[in-house]
Amino acid sequence: MPISKSAKKALRSATAKTGRNRYRKELLKDALKAADANSFSLIDKAAKWGIIHENKAARLKSHLAKALGPDGLEPAKKATSTAPTKPKKAAKPAAKKTVKKTTKK
Repeated sequence: MPISKSAKKALRSATAKTGRNRYRKELLKDALKAADANSFSLIDKAAKWGIIHENKAARLKSHLAKALGPDGLEPAKKATSTAPTKPKKAAKPAAKKTVKKTTKK
């Protein structure tokens, strides 16, 4: 428990900030799960508030933009190659281990 007056105030302040940050982080998580165009501004706000690092915000926005596609409305479709692919080889059956029998003399 804090003893000095300033330590008591610091505890109250930290408790209030923790609750606020926890709420904001949950908002961010929900927005990322929804993965819509509104998530970009919330990611920027979270970086401004100090909830996440600026580099993480940039990375999240990059991944989100890639997932939403060029128009930002629907998930991007993966490009498929027209080149023929080689058929996969069938897996070889595992060799049975032989157990050496020992006899006592």
